[in-house]
Order: sequence, then C-alpha cells, then structure tokens
Amino acid sequence: MNKFIEAINDMVEIITGERPEQETERAKGYTKEHTKQWLDSVKKPKKRKRARKADGTFRGDDKSTPDVNEAWEN
Repeated sequence: MNKFIEAINDMVEIITGERPEQETERAKGYTKEHTKQWLDSVKKPKKRKRARKADGTFRGDDKSTPDVNEAWEN
C-alpha cells in the first residue's frame, strides 16, 4: 500500500510540481515537533531555477554586482 501511495504522490508532483503533504509515521516516544524538526533537517533543498531573458535564453551573472547572482531566480 505504501508503494501505491508513493506512486500517486510522484504522479501529483509531476503534474503540479508540488509534493502533497502527508502524515508521517513517528517512532514511539517522539512528539510531532521532534519529528518535524528531524524531517526539516534531512529534507533536500529545493532545486533552483535558472533565470531567462525575454527571448528564452539563459541569463548570465553580472560580475559588477558580487552580492547578487542574476543567473538564478529566487
């Protein structure tokens, strides 16, 4: 059953770009807060998206602004 739910979540993620939230199982003795802290610490960072120009090509980084990277969207 877990594999089926994973497959459905994968399909939803492909279609919408977002992973649906689901209730996670906790080990006995741990609170929801402890579980959330642990899950937040091991989650993969979101993929960054490259910035594009109006014509669709990738935007480069402007070296004159060292504190801002224009090649990536926030």
